[in-house]
Amino acid sequence: MKLSVFTVATPDLTPEELAKAAAAAGITGIEWRFKDIPADAIGQKPSFWGNNLCSIDPAASDAELERFKQAALNENLVNLSITPYLNNCDVAETENVFKAAQKVGVPFIRVGVPGYDKSKNYNDLFAKAVDYLHHVQELSQQYGVKGLVETHHNTITASAGLAHRLVSGFKPEHIGVLHDAGNMVHEGFENHRMGLELLGPYLAHVHVKNAAWTLTGEEQDGIKLWKSDWSPIDAGIVNWKQVLGDLKAVGYDGYLGIEDFSCQFGTVEMLNNFSTKVKQWLA
Repeated sequence: MKLSVFTVATPDLTPEELAKAAAAAGITGIEWRFKDIPADAIGQKPSFWGNNLCSIDPAASDAELERFKQAALNENLVNLSITPYLNNCDVAETENVFKAAQKVGVPFIRVGVPGYDKSKNYNDLFAKAVDYLHHVQELSQQYGVKGLVETHHNTITASAGLAHRLVSGFKPEHIGVLHDAGNMVHEGFENHRMGLELLGPYLAHVHVKNAAWTLTGEEQDGIKLWKSDWSPIDAGIVNWKQVLGDLKAVGYDGYLGIEDFSCQFGTVEMLNNFSTKVKQWLA
């Protein structure tokens, strides 16, 4: 297995700085965040979802896209993914991402799935997502880039099982799954080995982060309330050494992408810690 970094987690580095830091840490692939910077965040202190200096603007020119592409290639790194936020499952917006992905030369993008907040019936959202993925599959064939559905809390693919239900009617060479065990701490936990076995050929990429549950100190109707939050990769609910063993057992040999939101370290130290820890767990 190889290591990559999703630049949502490296907001204070420019593309060139990130590529150099990743290469120095032994990381060989980059997943470029594909999102504009909110107007009210421009000039603010860098942050994951605000003024992220390592994001591709969806309106980027070809010259700007080339900058990101070359930042990786200049350090002998792989441009692995363009990772947008397509939560509305908009086909035109998705095609714009495919076009950018083809220009940057990445093998896959993250595609959208509907969110779930109890306001709409799951079955209606599932039908919407299936219709959307038919378009995604056609776009994947057209642009030569695979579309990945992520296991993510507060969506209709919170678990590996739910993700598999959604993608199983499509061709795995065009539609796959991004497995994120850290997200599944918040919602969607199931035995990771079982989920990976179920995904089979649809397992296309893995994100590495962690989270944990703590009591809030509050009660509601006599019930003590808990909350989940991000934690360091070696201090949360996910036993990453075990999950890496499960990945080996199912024959996964792709990338492990760091997406650490714990703020335990500075960005460069976080990349080095990730590389060191994962290599230890894989040994």
